[in-house]
Amino acid sequence: MVDGKAQKVQIQEDRSLRKHETGDPILTCDGQGLQRLLEAGTAWLERHTDAINSLNVFPVPDGDTGTNMLLTMQAALEEIANSPENSVSAIAHTAAHGALMGARGNSGVILSQILRGVARSLDKKDELDASGFALAMEEATATAYKGVIKPVEGTILTVVREATEAAVTAAAGEKDLRLVLEKVVTEAKESVARTPSLLSVLAEAGVVDAGGQGLFIIMEGMLRYIRGETVEVDFALETAVDLHMPSEDEYGYDVQYIIRGQDLNLEEIRDTIVAMGESTLVVGDSTTVRVHIHTEEPGAPLNYGASIGSLSKITVENMQEQYQEFILSQAQPSVTLYVASEAICDIATVVIAQGPGLVRVFESLGVSAVVPGGQTMNPSTEELLKAAEDLQTDQVIILPNNPNIILAAQQAQELSEKNIRIVPTRTIPQGVSALLAFNYQADLDTNARVMERAAGEVQTVEITIATRSVQLNGVDVKKGEVIGLLNDSLAASGSSTEQVIEEVLRQMKAKEYEIITIYYGENVTQGEAEALAARISQDYPEQETELVNGGQPHYLYVISAE
Repeated sequence: MVDGKAQKVQIQEDRSLRKHETGDPILTCDGQGLQRLLEAGTAWLERHTDAINSLNVFPVPDGDTGTNMLLTMQAALEEIANSPENSVSAIAHTAAHGALMGARGNSGVILSQILRGVARSLDKKDELDASGFALAMEEATATAYKGVIKPVEGTILTVVREATEAAVTAAAGEKDLRLVLEKVVTEAKESVARTPSLLSVLAEAGVVDAGGQGLFIIMEGMLRYIRGETVEVDFALETAVDLHMPSEDEYGYDVQYIIRGQDLNLEEIRDTIVAMGESTLVVGDSTTVRVHIHTEEPGAPLNYGASIGSLSKITVENMQEQYQEFILSQAQPSVTLYVASEAICDIATVVIAQGPGLVRVFESLGVSAVVPGGQTMNPSTEELLKAAEDLQTDQVIILPNNPNIILAAQQAQELSEKNIRIVPTRTIPQGVSALLAFNYQADLDTNARVMERAAGEVQTVEITIATRSVQLNGVDVKKGEVIGLLNDSLAASGSSTEQVIEEVLRQMKAKEYEIITIYYGENVTQGEAEALAARISQDYPEQETELVNGGQPHYLYVISAE
């Protein structure tokens, strides 16, 4: 397993990329050379993971594209670690298998398909030359596009396709792998910069495609290795590509506390806290304000809070230590949180959920197994496959409950010999509704159709805190404000949680539904949740209102209407 440290590799010390002397053309690459290239690309990706995560279209605190791509690459490296193989075929196939099993999130799955295409092209080959590299890129592009049911341009798919075109053109008149890769990396960088012109939501959000950026970074790491350059952080380069990735001593601290006082000015407190760091959360009222911030100077927000009121529930944590623990824990296969003691029928159900309360909800609905996962913690293909394989029945329905887990679930479906169906639920409420529609007397395909139809009839609201200022979907968002998403679309923003929820429920036309269910997150107290539920019951007296302790991270509330 990759140990989380950037790997220092120098081309001058490596004979696996064939050349005569330093500066001479690099004509071929064997298996060991390919392994070093993958290691260098992964090390460079690790140094930019946080910056790639920040390229979220919506200003929500759950960006995980960089993390998913890193963990996918680390799974590939784990398979080829210390391999003595000298053929590019053997290394490529082994790495592709590792990436496939360890793939997380849509970006990770597509990345695994790119490696799978490379392996197919290099089948039974000992070495790779410039023309072979171009052919491998072509097969990688074709495989990646086939792996997505509805390919979208302006994404990682566009970047790999346009980089491939550059590889084919360069290899037609050049035998030096280094020069060909330079052309590929240059085109990949320019392709990433063009993604907002192809995908309007990127242009509106003011970001480039995160998956495409991740692929560019991987290839750039490979190029740096071939050039004999370090894959440590190069701040001049980072400025050039308009990214910022904190070094190991720049992660700072996670600070949380509650201010109690009289006549507290929520807007003034929010503006002051926002100026002190990142990932700010400031919510409350004139007597109680909850504060969360990432900062390099934890004393500043604490001193400010103490100057205007009494502080309680103070937490200060080192984020570098948290990050390393997260990467190490994510690289290890997770265990299934819950498996039913006995099968109720011949069809088993697997759901993905994050938060103890949500796990209990699914248990109560008779789910066969719960796999840990959700926002920022997408389970791998291998974990989903294992959950299905461990069940005693040969018929399984998987509910991803997140759009970024659907592709990994589909990969598990293809790898399993069991009869698996994917009901593409995108939210927790959709998963709940789908399970409620499960019929123990119906067959597998009938259940899958009925459950998918039931999931589509649910409206989902998600309430969180804006990670940056942006104008999107006609909504003017300020960093640190409360924002509301309706069915994955930004719908409202404001200083008050209650006001934002009120606006999103109005847009949802909640009066047309029968049941409103409120799942409150780990950062919400029971008292706060009960007060919100009471207000919603008052506003919607003809609807049945239910309150559930979901315990989910990142989102203060997830609300469904059906």
